[in-house]
Amino acid sequence: MSTFSRFWTQSFFLAPPRLTEKNLSDEHGRVTIVTGGYAGVGYELSKILYQHNGTVYVAGRSPEKGERAINVIKAAVPQSKGRLEFLFLDLGDLTGIKKSAEEFMSKESRLDVLVNNAGVMQVPLGSKTVQGYELQIGTNCVAPYLFTKLLTPLLQQTAASSPAGSVRVTWAASLGVDVQSPPNGGFDLTSDGAPIVNTTRTQTNYGMSKVGNYFLASQFALRNPIKDGKGVVSLAFNPGNLRTELQRDMQSVMKWVITTLLLYPAVFGGYTELYAGWAEETGRAEHHGGYVLPWGRLGDVRADVQREIEAGKKGEGKAMKFWEWCDSETKAYL
Repeated sequence: MSTFSRFWTQSFFLAPPRLTEKNLSDEHGRVTIVTGGYAGVGYELSKILYQHNGTVYVAGRSPEKGERAINVIKAAVPQSKGRLEFLFLDLGDLTGIKKSAEEFMSKESRLDVLVNNAGVMQVPLGSKTVQGYELQIGTNCVAPYLFTKLLTPLLQQTAASSPAGSVRVTWAASLGVDVQSPPNGGFDLTSDGAPIVNTTRTQTNYGMSKVGNYFLASQFALRNPIKDGKGVVSLAFNPGNLRTELQRDMQSVMKWVITTLLLYPAVFGGYTELYAGWAEETGRAEHHGGYVLPWGRLGDVRADVQREIEAGKKGEGKAMKFWEWCDSETKAYL
């Protein structure tokens, strides 16, 4: 399938969402972390889960935005028996990730779903995290890898006493995997797995960061297999083309064209994330490490990227190298 065809089939004439606030089961007693949960898609997902009595940790770096979103959701859903909590999490600085994970674990004895939703897109060239990583790769991949690794023991502990397939970690990819990432595998890497940052196109670095999240989702599945129906299911998802804060760094004319003509309301991305994290179908062991398309359907990505995913399952290729690089880079912060 051509890049244009993949763009078309993920952008227009999409089937209705399969899982929404209308048919989600009761979430009472279940605990979720939604990174970036106070804006855009994350906000919509947090609202749906709270509406169904879930405990939701809205994670992000702005306490003000977090508390504002929590208050708005509570006012909109006064009948909920759930709980909303803000969790400070700055994905631009690895030094605080462990503290955020420890704060969560000091309050909760279970974690049913970790939604790695937060991210940045098309930032100014040269933008970096505190540790010097290209901002999109550092924020969208390296920090979520570390946060997930710190929380994996609790996810596994929860899965051991929960229904099969109900405990999950999901990773935010995007259409950028198919239309903005480099050819020949979707990610330019050095021999030791380090990203080769594009110095002229921020869009390319964004596309690589989204490929990186699919790499991490598939490698998490390889290294954390489902045994006897028990385990933590890992999936990547393209939430869809949506009107969110991700467009804040775009130039004004391009921003107007895209947001007016090509984008859908953010709640539809929430439905995609809901399908990845809560649908019965996506919890099956055979979909562990898989990919979810808008607004909730299993699929795949561009052929050269998918080949790297398959190679990674054999302990080869770019997906494996990128996982190992992320692991090496974050060891000092464990």
